[in-house]
Parts: sequence; structure tokens; C-alpha cells
Amino acid sequence: MYSINPADRVQALPPYVFARLDELKARAREQGLDLIDLGMGNPDGATPQPVVEAAINALQDSTNHGYPPFEGSASFRKAITDWYLRRYGVELDPDGEALPLLGSKEGLTHLALAYINPGDLVLAPNPAYPAHFRGPLIAGGKVHSILLKPENDWIIDLGDIPDNVAEQAKVFFFNYPSNPTGATAPREFFEDIVAFAKKYEILLVHDLCYAELAFDGYQPTSLLEIPGGKDIGVEFHTMSKTYNMAGWRIGFVVGNSHVIQGLRTLKTNLDYGVFTALQSAAKTALELPDEYLSQVQERYRQRRDFLIQGLGKLGWNVRKTLATMYLWVPCPPGIGSTDFALSVLQKTGVVVTPGNAFGSGGEGYVRMSLIAECERLGEALRRFEQAGICYK
Repeated sequence: MYSINPADRVQALPPYVFARLDELKARAREQGLDLIDLGMGNPDGATPQPVVEAAINALQDSTNHGYPPFEGSASFRKAITDWYLRRYGVELDPDGEALPLLGSKEGLTHLALAYINPGDLVLAPNPAYPAHFRGPLIAGGKVHSILLKPENDWIIDLGDIPDNVAEQAKVFFFNYPSNPTGATAPREFFEDIVAFAKKYEILLVHDLCYAELAFDGYQPTSLLEIPGGKDIGVEFHTMSKTYNMAGWRIGFVVGNSHVIQGLRTLKTNLDYGVFTALQSAAKTALELPDEYLSQVQERYRQRRDFLIQGLGKLGWNVRKTLATMYLWVPCPPGIGSTDFALSVLQKTGVVVTPGNAFGSGGEGYVRMSLIAECERLGEALRRFEQAGICYK
């Protein structure tokens, strides 16, 4: 039998943790375990009915059954820029500064392929969403990891980047509110990173996929709100989290028109864009009334408070996040992230994500997703207590 090896870029990639978790979950279910899955950031709610109805109507229109325009539908691009104006007071040109994507993960990775040459230096925080460092690695880039520190509230310290590294860097990926830590960054940080990028002529790539999952009056900052931000950056969004559309695979990128044109050029050679009916549905989602958003935020806030309180009774002191659907939970002393996550799964049937899946800087933590109702979260906590899982 012939043996044909994958390309070096594929062989160099470590196993993707969520694929590995899926295998473990399938095995546990085969053994009859009632799993409580707090692993992936996969919303448990239904897609809003107006969005579903918009998709159905668009599906029934045969003019949508052909290839979509590479640049996306004009109506969806206009909805994106209208949303930015309402949300951030930022004016964007729908014809050059907005591009629909097959989900933000696809866009982030393809942006790396579009702008990173083999050997180029890329800046990314550690821990981080895997696409922020794996995309550059797939493109052949070299990633300089910026270690995030709990004493700095998991915010990037630009002073930790040596001048000689900054001078070589071409692209800087970052993400606030943060996956996996749930950290939020003040406006002053965004002003500083824009000044940093201008000084060293670095392309900023901001992943703002948790733009609307914020609580307690907190409002996440857009890179494009910052004077000069659009000159040196782009910003990615997903419809997955806020609108419970993870399986629909649609997102968008906005910002510098030249950067977006480069990404679009690459994508014309790799895909045919997003199915037009999905763009119609996403347009409807962006136009939903504020009441919908308030309900989503309140649901996640209640889950956050419930789980933090319950973990507190088991000895944990978990930081109260102001955004995202995650809690960043320290492992008990003396046990690493992977071993703790496996122990929790085996003893309780609760799935959590080991922090080192997001880089070495996540070692010593696990990420818990707020993707179950409080009743199920309470059951997870009861199982923890019965199994003697606590922080001590």
C-alpha cells in the first residue's frame, strides 16, 4: 500500500484539541455517560425565529441558488456597515471595507495566508484562540508569543515586546474580549496598540467575536473606534455566538480596504463565498431589536453568576468576567490542565477544555463554557462535590 505523507505544514500542527475532545466525548457516550458539555463555545440556544424565517424565504427564492458574488451580497454588506454605525459610530464603505466570510475562523486563517510569507514574524498573545497562532504557522510564519499574566488581568503588555522583535513583526493578532480568558481591555489599551502598530508598521488583526456578549454595563471597544485604527487594521466578527448561528458558518471582516482586498483576492481562488440565503439570514440577525440582545446577555450573566457562586463553594475564587461565554478557572494545585480536564471528564462526565489547548500560557487553567442552563450547571457542580473535585 502506498504511503503518501501530508505536507510539512500539516505534519507540524499538533492535534486540534476540540477534535480530540469530540473523540473523548463520543467514547464517553458509548459508555453510557450523561455528559454535561462545557467544552466548546457552542451556544445551546436556538437561532432567533426571524433569522430562521429569513433563511427559509431566501431558500425558496431560486435566484439565490447559484454562486454568490465573491464580495458578498450588497444588502448584507450594507447591513454590516449600518450595524457598525449604530453600534460604534464608525462609518464604513460597504463596497470596500466589509467582506462576508464562511465564519471568522476561515477568515482569520485565510488572512494569514494572504499576508504572511514564509519566515515572516507574527505577534500573538499566549494563551489565545488557536486560529490566531495556527493560521500564521500554516502560512509559514514564525510566531512570537506574548505571555499573558494574571497579575496584568490577562491583558497584553506591549512593553514585553522587545524592540528588535517589534521592528521585524508584520502582523499582530489579538482578541478582546478574550477567548479563552474572558479578559477585557480598556479603551486606553486600544489607543496604545494602534500607536504601537503605527510606530512599527504592523498590521493589526482584531478578533471581536464577543462584541455583544457583555454584562454589567460593559461595552467592548472596537479597534475601528480608535483614531487611526482603520489605517492599520481589520476586525473580525462572527454570527455564531450572539445569534446562536455556530453551525451556519457565517461571519465578516471590516476595516482597511487594501487589506480586505488582499483577503478577497485570495478567497476568490479558494472558495465561492457565502451562500446568499445565509447572508439574508445574517442581515436579519444584525437588524434584530435590542430586546433580543438584552435577553441573550441576561441569560449568560445569570449562568456566569451561578457557576462562579457554585465554584466558590468548592473553594475556587474565579474572576468575574465582564464579557464572553467563558470562565477561566485555575486547576487545583499539583495537577496540570490536561490531567485535570481528563479527570473531571472521567469522574463526573463534565467536559471542560484544558487551558494549554490555547498555548503554553494557558497551562494551569481550564476553560468552562456557559453553554448550559443553570439546572445543568447545578448538576455539574453536584457531580464535582460528589467526586471530591474542588480547589484545595
